Amino acid sequence: MRKFLLKSIGVILAVFFVIVALNVQVVSIISLPDEAVVTFDDIKDINEQGIFGKFVSAGVHSENVNAGGEKQTKTKLSFKLFGFIPLKTIDVDVSDGAKVYVGGIPLGFSLKTKGVIVVGENTVQTDEGNKSTLKNRAIKSGDVLYKIDNVEIYDVEQIPDILEDSNGERTILTLLRDDKEIQVEVVPELDVSVGEYKLGLWVRDDASGVGTLTFVNSENNRYGALGHPITDFETGIEVPVQEGKIYKCNLIGITKGERGKPGELRCLFMQGNNYKGTVDTNCAYGVYGDATNLDGLVDNNLAVEIGSRMCVRSGKAKLVSSVSGVREEYDIEIIKASYQPKSSDKSMVIRVTDSRLLALTGGIVQGMSGSPILQDGKLVGAVTHVFLSDPTKGYGVYVDWMLENA
Repeated sequence: MRKFLLKSIGVILAVFFVIVALNVQVVSIISLPDEAVVTFDDIKDINEQGIFGKFVSAGVHSENVNAGGEKQTKTKLSFKLFGFIPLKTIDVDVSDGAKVYVGGIPLGFSLKTKGVIVVGENTVQTDEGNKSTLKNRAIKSGDVLYKIDNVEIYDVEQIPDILEDSNGERTILTLLRDDKEIQVEVVPELDVSVGEYKLGLWVRDDASGVGTLTFVNSENNRYGALGHPITDFETGIEVPVQEGKIYKCNLIGITKGERGKPGELRCLFMQGNNYKGTVDTNCAYGVYGDATNLDGLVDNNLAVEIGSRMCVRSGKAKLVSSVSGVREEYDIEIIKASYQPKSSDKSMVIRVTDSRLLALTGGIVQGMSGSPILQDGKLVGAVTHVFLSDPTKGYGVYVDWMLENA
């Protein structure tokens, strides 16, 4: 009898643990960051919709902690199993749920680089024939030249004047490569064809690109777009920005995406006084700046709340785009949402399910990066990449990461 009872208890416990394991996303909870920004609605959704499992609840409380010898009060969000077994506690900033205007329209970006980008080497025409000043020098395509003899470089036109002062003497170039500073000594050569000293480098001080506006903050007009950086088309490096401008684009055509062939939005924008805002940041999670003219960029009646990454889940969602000529919402499915402890531009995997968008573009195409992703009426992310093997699928970035950079 005793053996039967113990065996029965064992079976019951095994079944209990299987039920709990199937209904509690322990890995997702453990993967949550130690700090986060949430709204009261986010906490309500976690509890009512069982985002982390049917038996997991979340609650906010305050704790007094010592920081630098001073007492501070911190807000904590605790996840518990069955309401009493602690799973994880994180520091949170509970906001009221700021609203943003939804983007969805293509933008043109014109950037002035911080320093100049090295795109290649060249020989200098001297009295003794063509010479290379960079022989055996550790300069690579994609390096950013931002100082010559400690004089900061703002554009290409500066370089001949700085080299003229060197009078052909040994010169120190300061470059950035992978966020690390390196210095290289070179001796400029006099180019007899133009009478100027040269380094024997091809360099560029501007860049441009096309992407989609994600949001504009309704309080301060700060915008976020693209969801990934603008890169130099030859070297592939993230363009360091000194300043820039954004322009509204005209969509002149669409190349549909196919398996193995990324499609694209063919857009045209004219630089000039018709710019819509400035650019001050180009980073791994998008392009950011101040919108100075909202006309044609956003619908003042279309403002939504921000949704925390903690509440993004697999299931139905919407993608906002103006590929049809007007801003529309299209059906998509979030296939996978990763609870990333660290920022990444591949936060979620999405699939386009809307027949209208599939007929227009074949799915996700170049130029749609930055298209807003809505779930439960909240802005939760933006499109960043397309799957080459399947243009109906792509990656998205959480809007949390974009807001931190905006």
